[in-house]
Amino acid sequence: MTEPSKRQEYILGLIVREYVKEPTPVSSKALVECYGLDFSSATIRNDMAALEEMGLITSPHTSAGRVPTEAGYRYFVQKLIGDSELLPAEQRMIRHQFHQSRLDVEQWLQLAASVLAQTARTASLVTAPATSPARFKHLELISTHGRLVLMILVLECGDVRQQMLTLAEPVTQERLSEIAAQINSQCVETGSTQMRAKAAHQPPLDQEIIELAAELLEQADQQHRIIYSDGLVNILDPSYLLDRLEITDPNRRDDLTKALMEADSSGARQTLRLLQEHSLLEAILGEVLSSDIQGVRVMIGGEGRWEELSHTSMVLSRYGVHGYLTGTLGVLGPTRLHYGRAISAVRYVASLITDMMIEVYGEGNQPL
Repeated sequence: MTEPSKRQEYILGLIVREYVKEPTPVSSKALVECYGLDFSSATIRNDMAALEEMGLITSPHTSAGRVPTEAGYRYFVQKLIGDSELLPAEQRMIRHQFHQSRLDVEQWLQLAASVLAQTARTASLVTAPATSPARFKHLELISTHGRLVLMILVLECGDVRQQMLTLAEPVTQERLSEIAAQINSQCVETGSTQMRAKAAHQPPLDQEIIELAAELLEQADQQHRIIYSDGLVNILDPSYLLDRLEITDPNRRDDLTKALMEADSSGARQTLRLLQEHSLLEAILGEVLSSDIQGVRVMIGGEGRWEELSHTSMVLSRYGVHGYLTGTLGVLGPTRLHYGRAISAVRYVASLITDMMIEVYGEGNQPL
């Protein structure tokens, strides 16, 4: 893709900010009037045409206005957003709220969901901290009848999982014990991701057993994860958001309500479905928890991987004592998201809860 010039980057940033603020196509005339630009509307129109050819903005109607595309939002977040932070007064208020509920982790999580939803003006989610990811300790394979084998999997935390396997052909108990010993020596203290990597180099039967054990580890992670959410009203009810923005003029409210519903309807439906049907959400959160990437992670339009999130953005971060007791928190909603505010809120709340958990649990060397 052709890289935009500095002026085109500046115009793209203005279009994103204006469209996030008010979901109506942004025209060159509006930019000149709002920002007092020292170049003409004709110059801006030429730059808009270039940005459209690059796939960073698009014209949804026959009007001259443009709106950002998913690629445009992504470019904005990666290169133009800068290092924004919450105002000191907001940070003090949030910190005070958390310290009022000191030593009550459940209150922290509920408060975190509420604070994120209010600050970013979208939906939020927070998962309860857990020892994660679940790790392999050892397994046993017991021949029961014919091709049926009982697998007993013991996790590092002490949990025990059982699963019946139907093999392609009978295998002696001696051979099953050899396979179990081999897997135990290779996979001890590993998580599901590492186990799957090891499975790729094993004989077919060993590979099948390791894959099944990895799947049981992932199920253990998901079953221990409690999800708190807040702020759905921010994306499902435009009138609620307009009240918070203190827009009282009836005609303007009607116009903005219609614009909000048109701009955000697909993203709002996807967000609601994501929070109701946990399978996809669990997969995404599990990836965030197991990733080596530190700090805030921004996902826009499903990143080309999840069609179910094609109109949704997520801003996520881990919190807690890494490798010991961790969870995920963040905000989600339609791609027309206030990314700077969302990123700074998620970063600050994650850091705040992490510090408070370290005070309670130490650096991870104390028993739960």
